Amino acid sequence: MKRFLGAFRRPAGLTLAQQLVLLALLPATIATLGAIGVLTRQHLRNLTELMRANAQTVALQVATVAQAQIQHMDRRALQRTAQSGSFQPHVQQVQIWSEDGEIVANADTVDRDRGEGLQVVAPIVGDDGKPIGKVMVEMSLASVERAKSAVWLNVIGVLCASLAGVGLAGWWAARRISRPIQALGDAVDRLGAGEEDVQVAAEGTAEVRRLQNGFNRAARALLESRNELESRIVHATAELASKNQQLEVASQAKTRLLAAASHDLRQPLHALTLFSDGLANGETDPVRLQRIGHIRECVESLDRLFTELLNLSQLDAGVLQPQWTDFPLDTLFDEISRNFRAVAEQKNLRLVVRKTEVWVRCDYVMLSRILNNLVSNSLRHTSDGGVLLGARRRGRAVRVEVWDTGIGIAAHHQPRVFEEFYQVEPQGRLAGRESRGMGLGLATVQRLAALLNTRVELRSQPSKGTCMRVPVRLAQPAPLLPATSLPLAGPGDEVALDLNDVLVLVIDDERTILEGLQVVLSNWGARVMAAQSRTEALALADAWERPPDVVVSDLLLQGGDNGLDVLAALERHPRGIRPGTARLLVTGETKPDRLREVASAGVTVLYKPVSPRVLRQAIAAQLAASRPLAMALPVA
Repeated sequence: MKRFLGAFRRPAGLTLAQQLVLLALLPATIATLGAIGVLTRQHLRNLTELMRANAQTVALQVATVAQAQIQHMDRRALQRTAQSGSFQPHVQQVQIWSEDGEIVANADTVDRDRGEGLQVVAPIVGDDGKPIGKVMVEMSLASVERAKSAVWLNVIGVLCASLAGVGLAGWWAARRISRPIQALGDAVDRLGAGEEDVQVAAEGTAEVRRLQNGFNRAARALLESRNELESRIVHATAELASKNQQLEVASQAKTRLLAAASHDLRQPLHALTLFSDGLANGETDPVRLQRIGHIRECVESLDRLFTELLNLSQLDAGVLQPQWTDFPLDTLFDEISRNFRAVAEQKNLRLVVRKTEVWVRCDYVMLSRILNNLVSNSLRHTSDGGVLLGARRRGRAVRVEVWDTGIGIAAHHQPRVFEEFYQVEPQGRLAGRESRGMGLGLATVQRLAALLNTRVELRSQPSKGTCMRVPVRLAQPAPLLPATSLPLAGPGDEVALDLNDVLVLVIDDERTILEGLQVVLSNWGARVMAAQSRTEALALADAWERPPDVVVSDLLLQGGDNGLDVLAALERHPRGIRPGTARLLVTGETKPDRLREVASAGVTVLYKPVSPRVLRQAIAAQLAASRPLAMALPVA
């Protein structure tokens, strides 16, 4: 009906006489269509009801047969019963459901195509009169569709014969007005294609001329609006470019400021770390040990602040890329438990780490940094109760969660806690008790999570606690874990390293750092050679009896020199270091370009301030890796 009426609406450009002819024919046409429509609807409704009754009959037959079978849950018998029902005419599918909705039998037709179906559900009643299951029968409505097609073919035939005469009469009149309308359509196309000055000549009937004049006015208004919009776009683009340039300058200035401040402050802090360890070595006076402990606490607090700056600089430089490995999550949980068990006990808090057997596919170091940061934050902002670390499987992923009973985060702070330099003021019992960072920890965590193709989710209620979730990919357990995918020692582990008769060359342009390294390494039994520049290092190479076993060099040296070039010069020296010599670079640099240079050098890097424990671990790892290579090299 809608298509037929639409056909009468299309020739709107005909003359008044021709429209009157069409209006005279319209009532008769509508009456004919109405009668055909009523009869067709009744016929189709009866046919549909007949199909529904057949489906109900088949469903009742299947339900009767399946009554005893479903009581004994005989699935084979139920499947045969369902298949027998599907053999009935027009049946597309038969399903038998248990009382709780489980599909215990399903039979689809295979000898005819599936189409639109009518579904009927009949209950299966037990001997006690209670429902014990259901039967669903789907009947094909193909016969109904064929009836519809046949009816429409008849209607179309009648309509075509009736409209043929009207079409011939209107064709002649339509030709007279088609030319101006076609010209108007071409003008609309040119306007849509972007032409600026588009106008059409006013001709034809009065109605068409009115439409043409309206189009000309609209085209002129659109041209004016387009010119004004283009002017605004040019102005906005120039303003946006200016603001982007200002933001870029500000970002570069921030990076340079952070890099300069971090490098200049890390130098004395690194020396202070070494001297504090030298003071503690062999000291037995409790008062002095307590003072040395206070110094170490201050150094660790400053180290934490500089580490946040370094992490942010590494992310800005793009030197961090995930190293995907499969490993047991429980190994990482054990490391975190060792790292923070003593911290929790010192604050009279419980640290609960749930055992898990799941494996994940992730970057071990990045995920470790994320979880260490989250657990550290939870302990810092919790005064009563404790912190829980656990994992839950969710389909093909694992959700690692850190729960605490701390002060919580208010709803208006939660959207911003992952922003750089944003901090929430501590309240209540925690106010003033904990050393504050710079608000970079959670920002770094979220950016590390983005590198791992995930994100940190936050749920928190003030005074009740906080939950941080990190979804990671689930992996299949492997028989053995490659040794290279896990760190040699956790941050809380002590490395038993004997440096007796180990020759160490230390290169640093800061005299205080050289003295501190000599004190620490000598306490471990090593023989130390010190140099402040490339010239001094090469002069030592001219005189030494044998090359050093380990070279520890600062990255930035006097006169624009750097540790990488000094190591290369020592390799080229006739009596210099061998390929198997252990190498360590120490730096306080945070400039992105410098970090990328260090990352591509392939030399182990330690970032200042380096604690004696970390230095000891690094030397142990380098010696363990270099000794097999040194044994394989020929003796000069």
